[in-house]
Amino acid sequence: MAKVLLGTALGYLLMPFDLIPDFIPVIGHLDDAVIVPGLIFLALKIIPEEIINEHKIKIKNEQHSA
Repeated sequence: MAKVLLGTALGYLLMPFDLIPDFIPVIGHLDDAVIVPGLIFLALKIIPEEIINEHKIKIKNEQHSA
């Protein structure tokens, strides 16, 4: 599910048009600033803590060996 949310965020960023046009005051510009970070935040909350910790350890080990 996290991959789907991240893919949706990336797809939304790459869309040649906005779902809410920019000519609509305030809301038109805020959609990009709210939707994409919101999708990323949700994706990060869905990822299990064990997987996050596992990758943090891998990164730490790779930094020490380099």
